[in-house]
Formats: sequence, C-alpha cells, structure tokens
Amino acid sequence: MKETPLSNCEKRFLLRAIEERKRLDGRQCYDYRNIRISFGTDYGCCIVELGKTRVLGQVSCELVSPKANRATEGILFFNLELSPMASPAFEPGRQSELLVKLNRLLERCLRNSKCIDTESLCVVAGEKVWQIRVDLHLLNHGGNIIDAASIAAIVALCHFRRPDVSVQGEEVTLYTPEERDPVPLSIHHMPICVSFAFFQQGTYLLVDPSEQEERVMDGLLVIAMNKHREICTIQSSGGIMLLKDQVLVCSKITGVKVAEITELIQKALANDQKARKEGGKFGFAESIPNQRITAFKIEQSPIDTDDVQEQAEEIIAKATPPSEALANPVLWAPGTAQIGEGVENSWGDFEESEKEEEEIAEEKSPTAEDQTMEMGDTSAGTKNKKDETIVLSDSEEEDVIILEPEGAQKNRAETACKQDIASKKTGSKKKRKSYSHKKH
Repeated sequence: MKETPLSNCEKRFLLRAIEERKRLDGRQCYDYRNIRISFGTDYGCCIVELGKTRVLGQVSCELVSPKANRATEGILFFNLELSPMASPAFEPGRQSELLVKLNRLLERCLRNSKCIDTESLCVVAGEKVWQIRVDLHLLNHGGNIIDAASIAAIVALCHFRRPDVSVQGEEVTLYTPEERDPVPLSIHHMPICVSFAFFQQGTYLLVDPSEQEERVMDGLLVIAMNKHREICTIQSSGGIMLLKDQVLVCSKITGVKVAEITELIQKALANDQKARKEGGKFGFAESIPNQRITAFKIEQSPIDTDDVQEQAEEIIAKATPPSEALANPVLWAPGTAQIGEGVENSWGDFEESEKEEEEIAEEKSPTAEDQTMEMGDTSAGTKNKKDETIVLSDSEEEDVIILEPEGAQKNRAETACKQDIASKKTGSKKKRKSYSHKKH
C-alpha cells in the first residue's frame, strides 16, 4: 500500500512555515524532539521514543565458528525491520530501498566505527566466538527513523549482558545467570546519528525532521559522531550540492546534540541498574506513566485503620435519628393496598384497554344479518341469469375467475355418472368374451 501523498496546499503550507522559521510541532529549527528510553525485564531489550517515532531494540548472542579471515574476532549483525504496523506504506516481506539504505548506514555507524571490541568476543581462536545480533523493529513511524534506530541499537548493546564462559582444554563451559553473573560487552564509544533536512536547495536547514517535513525536503544529511567529536560516518542523499560551511555548521550542531543524548543514555542505564540492584520494579510495564487510560496500575493510597470504631461511634452520634412516623397504607381499589408513596396501580387501566380493543374488533367484524343479505343478493343475481357465465376481472394482470350457474354444474355431474356406468358395462362384456374363448 502506497503512502498517501501530500496535497499541493499542504506542501505550500509546510514550505511557507519553514521560510518563516516555524515548525508544526512548535520547535525551533535546531531543536530535537523529546527522547524517552525504557528497558524491558531482560538485558538487552529497550524501547526508544523520539517524538512519535518508536523503535524496539533486542540483542541476542550465540556461540558460532568465526570467519576464516578473522579467526580471533567476534561477529556483529544488525537487522532493521519496517513493519506495516509502523506505517501502511511499508510492505511485509519486501526490502525497499529505504530499508537497504538504513541497514547499510547502521552497519557503517556501529560496526565499521569499531565501537565494540570484537576481539573480546573470542572464546577459542578459530573455533568458537560470540555472534552478537541486534534486531531493531520500528513500532511507529513519525519521521527520522535512522536517529531513533541508532540510539536504540547503542542503548541495547550497552544494556546487554552475555553469559559467562570458561575454557578448560578443549571443553567450553557455558554458565547460566544463576551460576555466574552475565558479562557486559566491551564498548569503546557510543556513535549516534543526527539528521539534517535541507529545503529549497540548501537555503533552509532543520534538525530532526518529522514525517511530513521529510516528504517536502530536497535533501538529507546524516552525521554519526561520538561525544569525543569524532565523526564515525557521514552520508548525504537527495542530490543537492552542499557548501563546506554548511557541513561544518552541521558537524558543530551534531557535537552538541550527541553530547546531550549520550548523557541521557548514561543516566537511563544508571537508573535501571540501580533499580535492579535494589530489587525495585523495572520493565516496560513499570515505565508506563500512571493516571493514564493506557496504564494497568495505579498508585496505592495509604489507609489509616486506627480508631475506626471510635470514629464510627462519633459519626453515628452526630447523625440525626430517623423519623418514628409510621406510613399509613393507602387503599386504591378493593383488594389492593400500598404503603408509602409509589406508583399508582395500573391493573385496572390495563383491563379497560383490553375491553376497548374487544369492542373495536366486534364493530369491525361483519354481523350475521349482513352476511345473509350478501348471500341473498348473490342468489338473486344467479336466478336472473341462469344460462350466462359471470366473469370477474379487475385488471388484465389478475387471474380471471369464471363462475358457472348451478344448472351447468348439475348437467356436468350427470354426464360424468353416465360415463362411469358405460365404462363399467364395456369392461364386463370384455371379461365375458375372454372367458367364452377360453372354454372353446
């Protein structure tokens, strides 16, 4: 299903707002949307919300054989999925150009930048290494997928813990989390992507474009950088020509944004680790804010149960006693009684209505005298015209009913009786003849 295109009026409205340095969500040109990070109950599972864009990140690991040309290095694998749940424009089971471009950009940003120490993932050189797989699922598309995906990927990798392993000779022992504490990954730095949208051939610049702004932009510049202001990768798409000064301005803005996002990630990781150590509540269910219709829980309010009996006695003492007046029964009809002020008895009205309906039915039904009068009229008509047939037809489409006089009906009955008698006689004669032939 193709996405619904913007009308010319919407495009002109967006471009005019950008020319006036205004955005639909009220942000300034260089402002980022709010970022919210929540973690699941398992290590390596997180959800990153960048405005209305939501990405789920999940990290898993497996012991596999290493590559032939890199026998002492582990394997990193990244996979981003765009499901129709995020947007009707995404088709299931088909890799679009956008998906291929995003996956390549993620691999260059995270794997080629050597942000993870792959040599620490080696268990036995040439035989066993850890394969780290990062699966990213887009839950809702609100624009700027690559930034949200890069943040979700690095947060999930920082939060992930792999099982501990020991090697004795040729035996490799894998320990469960109950036997030994899982081991975090060795991460050198955290590269984060920042996107810039250009309009009217690079005249206007916006940071973190939304979905509607992406539809009317002329070009996109993505810069991946860590907090040490080291550029990990840079990519320009859209076919616009950018000046050197524009790229330098974008790199400076990227350095500021990456430092803020990195600090936010570290705080979120520290808060989750603290909650797990103290035995507090954690997970996606706990990250849902209370007092909302989507929340499954509500804060417990303390109840003071001390001196309950004394408080109840005081309330009873202060309350006004009920009136001692007795209600008098009211007789509405013979055989009925009512106490208090209630609804009137409607049984009598119901019987009267039934009687009225019966009287109306009797008036509508024809009387015996009317029936006899009608029969007399019909008989008189038949006596006047004995030999003529009466044809009754209201229209050409209705069935025609022919009524014969009584004399014709009698003649028909007599002829039918004579025919039956004649047929019986002929049958008996045939039987006698056959019998005589048999004797001879």
